[in-house]
Amino acid sequence: MEIRTIEPTNITDLTKKRVAAYARVSSDKDAAENSLESQINYFTHKIAEHPGWVFVSMYADNGISGTKDDRPEFQRMLLDARSGKLDIIITKSITRFARNVVLLLEVMREMTSLGINILFENDHISSMSAQGELLITFLALHAEEQAKSASDNKRWQIRRYFEEGIPTYFRIYGYRMIDNHLEIVPEEAEVIRRIFAMYLDGMGKEAIARTINAEWGNSTKQWTFHSVTEVLKNEKYTGNMLLQKTYRPDFRTKKKMINRGQWAQYLVRDSHEAIIDQKTFEEVQLEIERRQKRFVNKPRIEHQNLFKGIVSCGICGAKFQHKNVREKSSDSHFPALICNTYLTLGKEKCPAKRIRESILIEKTKEVLNLSASTELSRDLILARITAIESATDNRLRFYLKDGSVKVTQWQNPSRRESWTPEMKQKARERSLAQNQARKGEEND
Repeated sequence: MEIRTIEPTNITDLTKKRVAAYARVSSDKDAAENSLESQINYFTHKIAEHPGWVFVSMYADNGISGTKDDRPEFQRMLLDARSGKLDIIITKSITRFARNVVLLLEVMREMTSLGINILFENDHISSMSAQGELLITFLALHAEEQAKSASDNKRWQIRRYFEEGIPTYFRIYGYRMIDNHLEIVPEEAEVIRRIFAMYLDGMGKEAIARTINAEWGNSTKQWTFHSVTEVLKNEKYTGNMLLQKTYRPDFRTKKKMINRGQWAQYLVRDSHEAIIDQKTFEEVQLEIERRQKRFVNKPRIEHQNLFKGIVSCGICGAKFQHKNVREKSSDSHFPALICNTYLTLGKEKCPAKRIRESILIEKTKEVLNLSASTELSRDLILARITAIESATDNRLRFYLKDGSVKVTQWQNPSRRESWTPEMKQKARERSLAQNQARKGEEND
């Protein structure tokens, strides 16, 4: 007979709850009264001292409103909860967790369905208690009403400032604010004048961005197509200010919208020293309109933006952007993905090759073992692919959700294969016209 001793199991360890804490500070005043650091220290010690709890993580958002749900740490906490890593979430109060009633109830009900209890310490409420949801709803409505009242007061104050011609926020390249007065920054003003001059000389916005980045390579600002566009359309460089160009219709999301007549605007003339004269500015606006008209009747290339945020450059690490590229010797365009560094800073900063979207779709189907006739959707890509890296030598490295990595190679179609019948006809017409012109010169 053999007798073996089975050691007792530590029941306490098995029953300990995995606890995390969430903290948020939304403003400087908030930070002064209850800093993130103090909240983090408090919760870390509280969880560590509780005999039935084990500390998992601390989630803390700084300077973000509780009416928003796109708080990075808040979303990381929800992701960990959905992954089964948490049993309890502890937070200071309902207002720290969320000031949006709909958001609060949605999150609370989801956590309850996952068996996760949310403890609101200052309010002495547990989300899983019998009266928990009723009390939380009442307090959240009160918090939301406070947020709305604060937003309305701020909006009223901003409007009064605008009526008096006073900007509430001013940060613009070329100027700095000193004692509520705008002063020109000479070296930045030089860049602004250069941008306006190059545009009137016929240069495109992307070419302007690359030129400025090359000429002022040591500058902390990296110019892009969009930042050049903002400069060319900004009336503030003429010494005038148009106030209330944007507004926020919803105090919960605080999403900024362009004011297209929903609210009054206020034009303040000669409010500060000009960098660009009015005549030059108006000439640029006319040139912008003239160039835009060239594209009004061109058919747009429809695409699903299948690979947005998925493809990165193996040379510089930047994301690839979707762009409609003009076919050489033709007026036709094709969709392609191009390294953002190449687009904004030029080939000197990153020589990554562009990839036709059609080629990337073809290679993705090959890697996923899909038939050529299968329609590739973004949902399908996101479900099976984590990331795609465009390496050197026309190689694509696919990182799959199952942890595997697959490498494939691509090549552009030959010029003969890429030409459409329309392109071939135009080439024949050009060749015929050139031959006729040559014969005419010979006869002369």
